[in-house]
Amino acid sequence: MKLHTSANNHAPPQFQSWGGYPRLNADLVALNWAGDFPLRHSPENSMLPVGMGRSYGDSCLLDGGTLLGARGLDRLIHFNPETGLLRCEAGVSLAEILDFAVPRGWFLPVTPGTKFVTVGGAIANDIHGKNHHVAGTFGCHVPRFELVRSDATRMVCSPSENPEWFHATIGGLGLTGLIPWAEVQLRPIVSRKMDYRATKFRDLKEFLDLSQASSGVEYTVAWIDCVSSGRNFTRGIFMQGHHASQPESLTPSPEPRLSVPVMMPAALLNHYTVAAFNSLYYHRQLTREKTASLDFEPFFYPLDSILHWNRIYGRDGLLQFQCVLPTMEDTRGITRILRAITDSGLASFLAVIKVFGNLPSPGMMSFPRPGITLALDFPVRREVTFALLDKLAATTLDYGGSMYPAKDARMTAAQFQAFYPQWQQFSNYIDPAFNSAFWQRVTNHE
Repeated sequence: MKLHTSANNHAPPQFQSWGGYPRLNADLVALNWAGDFPLRHSPENSMLPVGMGRSYGDSCLLDGGTLLGARGLDRLIHFNPETGLLRCEAGVSLAEILDFAVPRGWFLPVTPGTKFVTVGGAIANDIHGKNHHVAGTFGCHVPRFELVRSDATRMVCSPSENPEWFHATIGGLGLTGLIPWAEVQLRPIVSRKMDYRATKFRDLKEFLDLSQASSGVEYTVAWIDCVSSGRNFTRGIFMQGHHASQPESLTPSPEPRLSVPVMMPAALLNHYTVAAFNSLYYHRQLTREKTASLDFEPFFYPLDSILHWNRIYGRDGLLQFQCVLPTMEDTRGITRILRAITDSGLASFLAVIKVFGNLPSPGMMSFPRPGITLALDFPVRREVTFALLDKLAATTLDYGGSMYPAKDARMTAAQFQAFYPQWQQFSNYIDPAFNSAFWQRVTNHE
């Protein structure tokens, strides 16, 4: 089949990460069928498969190389309605799986805060969600996939077939080869509704108490105020939910109707506007505890209802920071990170905190591990933002934590190699024709 270029309606003319920083130029080749790869004429520079560009930093970017746009690999191959096992091409998005599966009484086993992620991207970043403490990562629910290398080697990978490639590819940042198809084990549901409870907390101790008391609840996560200081420092709202047990008609989700049409002025997001938003968000819940029945869309994907919401950060883009610190008994590390954010004058209203569980990730390079994870977005204010993120990364290292490559654009090679000491073992599985801007940065390999 003939290869198409970026004029394909699945791929933008210039591929960018969701954060819009850094901006790097690479050729884009759109794959529309599994037979499109390996390429008939391999490019002189490195290649990297990419999906919908929802990674925040440079893990989905190349400077001067060739990006393999896998979004065109969007076919559902086989579904067992009795077991919920789905086989699909790796360019299928989680949104498309939901549109197919929900009316049939099935749901994703693990989902991040956006459904606009491809299956290949979910595997490459071994994504996690609100149910990590009971379900682990996405890779825990992928029984098999096919891996194609640039030399045309093809192999089916599973815990029992080519297990070393299975473990290297899950969380392997797309560097081990192209995934044409994968199997995903879905979970049953009988309703679109979620039984939801939100509880205000005053500080980190209350957050941890709520997390421990809710360890048997399927989905838990919290919003935390990273702007307020004094007696309001580290206040937040703890959210938990589970799929409703009362059967109802299952229908596909409506298409998003709202969109941010243009890049907003960079000055729109500042300490004062975010502080006002955070205060309003915290106080709009009048009682300490609130229960409700919610559709799964606002519970899992509150921001997906607004297309191009990243444009509110302006033309310079945004940077995200996500870390995990390994202990819950000692909160000094998380407190130090949150204090640095508050003192910086930068504002993050998309601040999420959660306790990861003990289920091991199947990926050699997977990010989640037991502890407290914190994720925040910051507008790019050049030196001010860079200095803050450098400080947060240093604190993460000091307290024995780690950072998430899919959310990073700043960690140094020394920090990455300390966070992921297995990186040299993993490098043995990288396809020699593949690379990424992230990998070049954190390994000093051009």
